Amino acid sequence: MAFKKPLWLIKITTYEYWTWWVFYLPLLPYWLYLALRTRSLTFFTNADPCIDYGGFFGESKMAILRQIPPEYLPQTLFVPQGTSFTNLSTQLSEANIAFPLIAKPNIGERGTQVEKLLTEAELQHYCQHNSVDFIIQEYIDYTLELGVLYYRMPNEPRGKVSSVTQKEFLSIVGNGQSTVEELMETNTRARFQLASMRKRLGEGMQKVYPKGEKVLLEPIGNHCRGTKFINANDLINDTLHEVFNNIALPIEGFHYGRFDMRVRSIEDLYEGKNIRIMELNGVSSEPGHIYDPQYSLWQAYKDLANHWRIIADISIQQQQKGFQPVPVKVLWQVVKQHFGKGL
Repeated sequence: MAFKKPLWLIKITTYEYWTWWVFYLPLLPYWLYLALRTRSLTFFTNADPCIDYGGFFGESKMAILRQIPPEYLPQTLFVPQGTSFTNLSTQLSEANIAFPLIAKPNIGERGTQVEKLLTEAELQHYCQHNSVDFIIQEYIDYTLELGVLYYRMPNEPRGKVSSVTQKEFLSIVGNGQSTVEELMETNTRARFQLASMRKRLGEGMQKVYPKGEKVLLEPIGNHCRGTKFINANDLINDTLHEVFNNIALPIEGFHYGRFDMRVRSIEDLYEGKNIRIMELNGVSSEPGHIYDPQYSLWQAYKDLANHWRIIADISIQQQQKGFQPVPVKVLWQVVKQHFGKGL
């Protein structure tokens, strides 16, 4: 039997698995430098006035989606906390949203409580066990899922794409002999998801698939759920810049953020068609390509620092236009309200 490196050791030696604060800690001095340069500890909060706190924390996904040109959106329904399943079923019918569908909290981070629901029973269970406002979207089965980071300086008429991340969903390929669990044991990324998959699939973990059959295990494109992030910056060109100028410029007050989207093909991407944006994240957006397993830690830090510099430059121009960052005290109160009074 081939030696398998312990998962705890992989977490230590592979930065894409580091806890977020461990990863960011070496960049703290640079953030302090940018804070001095912008004369604000919260300089990032004025970059996107169209998003609460610039999209740093606690923003409403639905409020952001409503600002995106509708031709780029999937069918989406906002579900207030306490909505009965009967009322929700009626609204889904009226909105012409059919199963499968995606449900996610209106305010949430890193794929928490994001689920693909296949039946009414699964939707009812989700409603009963969800005590917050949430969103339902039609499931888009386009081939490619991308994270496209775009920015525009406030003093400039057009912007640029600075990062493209292609997402490879957690999957296995049957060999006609091994079970799902056995196949997952042979893949490092899949091994991190064994506990969640056992809970989700149950006896399905012992199923054997025919040789060559690819089986999607996780349909949600988040790194913490086993998705592999691939550096796709080779897709960036003048055509892509213009596609995202067409998408982003109608959003008044938007200067920096990542579009999480699906597109039918690369050809359609460059033509600006068959694009469906599931989410738009503001200044908390990372250039996801830095988590490509082939990327070096040094280059990842270099790229991340460059994007922080862009946000600082945007903030300075915004201050010159009269848009001041949110005071530290106000932002701290928002964080406390979200996490509780123990902070």
